[in-house]
Amino acid sequence: MNAMERKKAKKKEMESSLMENGDTPLLGQSELCSNIKGDQWNIALLFFLYTLQGIPLGLSAAIPMILQNKGATYKQQAEFSFVTWPFSLKLLWAPIVDSIYSSRMGRRKTWMVPTQYFIGIFMIILGQHVDTWLGSDGKEPNIGILTLLFFSLNFLAATQDIAVDGWALTMLKKRNVGHASTCNSIGQTAGFFLGNILFMALESASFCNMYLRNKPEEEGIVTLPGFLTFWGWIFIVSTTLVALIKKELECNDKDHESVPERDLQTAYKSLRDILKLKSVQGLVLVLLTCKIGFASTDSVMALKLVEAGIPKERTKTIKCIRKGHSIPSSLWFCGRIYGMGHPNIGPQP
Repeated sequence: MNAMERKKAKKKEMESSLMENGDTPLLGQSELCSNIKGDQWNIALLFFLYTLQGIPLGLSAAIPMILQNKGATYKQQAEFSFVTWPFSLKLLWAPIVDSIYSSRMGRRKTWMVPTQYFIGIFMIILGQHVDTWLGSDGKEPNIGILTLLFFSLNFLAATQDIAVDGWALTMLKKRNVGHASTCNSIGQTAGFFLGNILFMALESASFCNMYLRNKPEEEGIVTLPGFLTFWGWIFIVSTTLVALIKKELECNDKDHESVPERDLQTAYKSLRDILKLKSVQGLVLVLLTCKIGFASTDSVMALKLVEAGIPKERTKTIKCIRKGHSIPSSLWFCGRIYGMGHPNIGPQP
């Protein structure tokens, strides 16, 4: 029996099982199975946009380690931790992003293009002054302005995330919409790796001297100002290319998802109705409490290790090993679950 015959036999067995359980097999299910043909470039673009999104997140997680080396107090570290809040609260302004836009520019590009430009500009400004604000020449770090700027960066990245999530629904064919979450997971992880773990390694003189150089030097291969400036220009150039080349089309064909337009009041009413669902309330309760037991350990452990004399690049190497499985595991689960074409998993008509 060849591969095609085995596939047909498996499909027939699945339909028989559904009928025995009182279910009706979905018509045209094979047409709804994931098939990225024609969507390869769209998936690549989404992956790239989500990777860019992870860069500010990674840098925000790297700054506390640098502050610890500068002698920052735990009170100052707690103040800086507010920079992570925008991604937790983005639901509050998501209806604004969804309902207010320029029809000439496009529903999603109206928000994505300006936010990415602002991220690039903020990173270039940070690159010019970050050493001073971190406390060079023995001065105290300027926690207030660092918190404000990185909070703004993460606010813009969270807004970009809302816009890209919405764009993915119409950019990809209906059968491939499930791949958007995979692009999100893998792209953000890759961006976080670049902005945090890779940066901390290449910024460390000891790591570079040990693994990458023949002759020791006093500084790492990259510096924080240079890294910020480089990625700032990457944001500006890539955003310009996306704005000019990638068109946001209204999809009226059956292959693409149709996203209804709604005004601001209707969007917030929809959000309220969703939050009233018992299942959503249960999920919110779980997500708000699931990390209570070890939140302090996650936040303070790496800082305590650095305070005890362990080089910050060593702690990042450990984190790299711990999190290194997330990208291949995401790909594996995507292939095993979404790509199976099971009638109860993936897109439904």
